[in-house]
Amino acid sequence: MRLASAHPAVRRIWTVELCSRAGGPRLVCPHCTVHSPPLQAASARSAVLAHLARHARADALPAHLRSCQCRAQGCSWHLRHRGCAGPVLLALTRDRSGRAWRLSDTCAACAAATSRTAVVPATLINPRPPERPGHHPEPLGGAGDRTHVREMLTYLSAALPQFTSPTARLLALQCALRAGTGGYVQLPAGLLRGMRLHGRTELWEELEHADWLRRTTGRSPHVGAQLLDAALLCPRPGVRARARAAQWAVRPVPVAVPAGRPPAVRLTALAVASHTVGEVGSTDFDVLARMCGHAHVQTAELLDRLVASRALTAWKHSRETGEAFWWLPPLAKPGC
Repeated sequence: MRLASAHPAVRRIWTVELCSRAGGPRLVCPHCTVHSPPLQAASARSAVLAHLARHARADALPAHLRSCQCRAQGCSWHLRHRGCAGPVLLALTRDRSGRAWRLSDTCAACAAATSRTAVVPATLINPRPPERPGHHPEPLGGAGDRTHVREMLTYLSAALPQFTSPTARLLALQCALRAGTGGYVQLPAGLLRGMRLHGRTELWEELEHADWLRRTTGRSPHVGAQLLDAALLCPRPGVRARARAAQWAVRPVPVAVPAGRPPAVRLTALAVASHTVGEVGSTDFDVLARMCGHAHVQTAELLDRLVASRALTAWKHSRETGEAFWWLPPLAKPGC
């Protein structure tokens, strides 16, 4: 018999809206009595995310006391209803206009079923303790690296427009993982050449048009940029750990594909690798599609291409649970 909790239910839903006003948009939060001053349009989204992050940090709650707020609302945030399942996570949702944002505790099943929603990595709200200098407890591509990449791909699925190209997503991932204090990042020209992104100014323009970053003057031969979501992403400990994850993301063994393959294939391989342990991997099919910015049909075709290239031996989509499963060749074992 399950005993009733002695703790009262805590409502962990924070909403923020950007309202047009003379002088610039203003941030309106029902939890706060003080209204924000006018914001610059280019920094409005960063201010929204920073505000939501402050609420989540200030109202921190032990994991065993957190509950799915979508369920508390009668699961009205999504169309289909498969029932609550999985761990309670922080889910970030924005409306179609991009002016209203919600951050809430949501179970994994409800988060996957809610449109324009992605899970905010716990390490962004509650950063891990900084690692000891020079201490690497696991080989490249281990559980920590996969977690960093998986969390950041999940964040980017909400922060970037759905139509963002796979190549721009791969570039954004490197920027997000390598960013330092203030959201500033310097990408070496050698790294960009290795990823076949060197000189691709249209990719930087794509991320600038999405209001996700702005280019800065880099130290030659580096390319510099500042992330506009820096208030949410930085400062964070674990610089070395994120840099290791960024290095693995360039060649995500055991599902690595040649650099010459199309960016959509490489991005799908990376998302698959981040959800793989040993020779088997799985995740919600909706989550995988959103990570790559693809429709279901495109995602299925790309998984077929990974099978055809022998990066995977097989995959299947369970219509009952909504999960995708895949298997790797027996000799392709990741470091764990």
